[in-house]
Amino acid sequence: MNKKPLVVLLAAALSPMASVAFAAEDAVDIPRLVVTSDPLGNRTSDELIQPVTVIAGDELNQKRASTLGETLDGLPGVHNADFGQGVGRPVVRGLQGSRVQVLEDGLSTSDISGEGADHAIGLDTGRADQIEVFRGPATLLYGSGAAGGVINVRSNRFNPEFGDSPRVDGQMSYGLNGHDRQGRLGLELPMGDSFVLRTDYGVRRSSDFDIDGYQEKGQRVGRKDKLQNSEVENDVFSITGLFKGDWGFAGLGYSTWETQYGIPEVFLGEGEEEQEKIRAKNDRFDFRSEFNDPLPGFQTARLKMAYTSYRQQEIGSEFDDGTFVESEVETRFNNNETEMRLEMVHNPIGDWEGVIGLQFNDRDFEAEGEGHSHGDGDDEHGGGFYIRGNDTRTVGLFILEERPTHFGRFEIAARVDHVRSSSDNLDEARDIDLPSGDELEQAASLSSRSFTPFSLSAGTIIDVDPAHHLRMSVTRSQRAPSAEQLYAFGRHAAAGTVEIGDPNLGKETYTNFEVGFDRHIGAFRYDLTTFYNYVDDFIYLASQDDGTGQAIEIEGDTLVVNEQRNAKFYGVEFGAITDLVDGPIPLSMRLSADHVRGKLSGGEDIPRMSPTRVGIGFDTSYADWDFSLDYRRVFKQTKTAVTENNTSGYNLVSFDANWSPASLKGAEIFIQGRNLLNEDGRRHTSFFKDESPILGRTIYTGIRFDFGG
Repeated sequence: MNKKPLVVLLAAALSPMASVAFAAEDAVDIPRLVVTSDPLGNRTSDELIQPVTVIAGDELNQKRASTLGETLDGLPGVHNADFGQGVGRPVVRGLQGSRVQVLEDGLSTSDISGEGADHAIGLDTGRADQIEVFRGPATLLYGSGAAGGVINVRSNRFNPEFGDSPRVDGQMSYGLNGHDRQGRLGLELPMGDSFVLRTDYGVRRSSDFDIDGYQEKGQRVGRKDKLQNSEVENDVFSITGLFKGDWGFAGLGYSTWETQYGIPEVFLGEGEEEQEKIRAKNDRFDFRSEFNDPLPGFQTARLKMAYTSYRQQEIGSEFDDGTFVESEVETRFNNNETEMRLEMVHNPIGDWEGVIGLQFNDRDFEAEGEGHSHGDGDDEHGGGFYIRGNDTRTVGLFILEERPTHFGRFEIAARVDHVRSSSDNLDEARDIDLPSGDELEQAASLSSRSFTPFSLSAGTIIDVDPAHHLRMSVTRSQRAPSAEQLYAFGRHAAAGTVEIGDPNLGKETYTNFEVGFDRHIGAFRYDLTTFYNYVDDFIYLASQDDGTGQAIEIEGDTLVVNEQRNAKFYGVEFGAITDLVDGPIPLSMRLSADHVRGKLSGGEDIPRMSPTRVGIGFDTSYADWDFSLDYRRVFKQTKTAVTENNTSGYNLVSFDANWSPASLKGAEIFIQGRNLLNEDGRRHTSFFKDESPILGRTIYTGIRFDFGG
């Protein structure tokens, strides 16, 4: 990959604007956004050693999209791995799936997005009040699932601060592309000084979306400029009650999330064809609390608990010469998950401040395909069966301590987990016949596996001067293999794969080094981070070569196998903003860039690695209007794994305009444009890039409002 674009951008950013930076040392008023998923609970991203990006307020409204991956795409180090418009999973520094822990108000979303690239994350981004992105291993805070990073989506549901009058907030929008209709309405009802009731409802409906050109790479016939079978339906609802007092607060809530979306597929209306849809629903009960001075020696205790029941169906519809024949549920997924987290912030011990914590998770997962419930099928390659039922129980204990020094601050942390994973026994062994005549087999009974991941970290922030920080850290963290990596064996219909797990996989061990340098005050502010992450026994999904350079396919589905080898990841992330003009028509310029490289121990490239990107944006305002214009270049990706195709580069141009006159009294009208150049881009991070390009030109318009409170 050509690294020159990245070097040129960084040089351009740090040279001509340096004179502006040092000529304007006046501090800029930046809102203090506390990172709520930080165990100490009172630090901002600028005070944390690990690189954290926090988006809230107007910035979040501008970035907010219908999926989490699309919302965060473009942040330094974060990409989107979509599978059509119903799915958008974040990729952090080239890692995705079960290595990126997604939290809702501090606890796992408890969905099955790690079990398949076509599975949506079970939360509503419209409800988000603040999103916190930890880049790099965060296993010390949240366990094995955070080896690549942590993303915490914080809603306002458990916020102990509320006014003395009712509050109504929400948003309604319409997108020309796909007739995309979205809406959300939230209501806050204070009942005295100590109790508040909050509820919200959100909905989304769309048709098939427009694209530029043909849907499938290399396609020459069929419908053009349309992403077939890409419609989406979402419904979300929550209700929460919260008490507060001098002692702290406690809140109890229920939420439900339901979605239906298509897996984009070319549909010619000729011969026998099939389309896939996914239906998913979760019901969730949450408890959040914080107690002041709970025990001698402790200043704060936080208790978080959640129970989630998640169900999903993958539905195949058959057509004959364009005429519908029948539909059937090919695979059913059920996931029941209980999680508890206790954080105890102790009183200062000398110069040390810190927190100790306990975390528990019990996950009962089942996958059942037609004719393959507990081994009663006869389809030789597994039919709808994907992962046998399994139960994973995790108990973790962690400690984080921080102390001030004459040069800044120093932090150490440690965590130990015990992970036990066991699978259901089947009636008979499973086997898959390969085109070569060979056979793969998985035993009917598999032994339980236990792992004890142990993680340590140390880091420091050095106050170079009042305007600059130098951050340095080293982390040694371990990750237990996920259930799908251990037990997968069979056809995953919607993903178009036949996936093979390995019940003998061992732990992954990450050794991560980070150095960051930032300027946090003045007219020119920036953050530059470099990292090197060496992984012992990295687990990855590898396509199998049929001997001709092509992937092995079984009845049209690609064979992928979980394999384990040493690997390394390294890269750089950069973000900056400079205030060019200060006056009645202010003007600011934003710059961003990121680059990550992933290689196996033999020198081979790791599949689906994020391509290099650079971006520039401008913000201004006049009277009651705010305007933003952004350009981002996604470079081609030629560092590819065996059987993986290159991906061409593309350009993204977007704009935002908000009108908020005083006469609207808490409301604003907005217009957003995305992919204004109508580019035919393919996301290299997506398993589905050759079948589904990015959306074509899209214009959204709508209204946001926030009254009362």
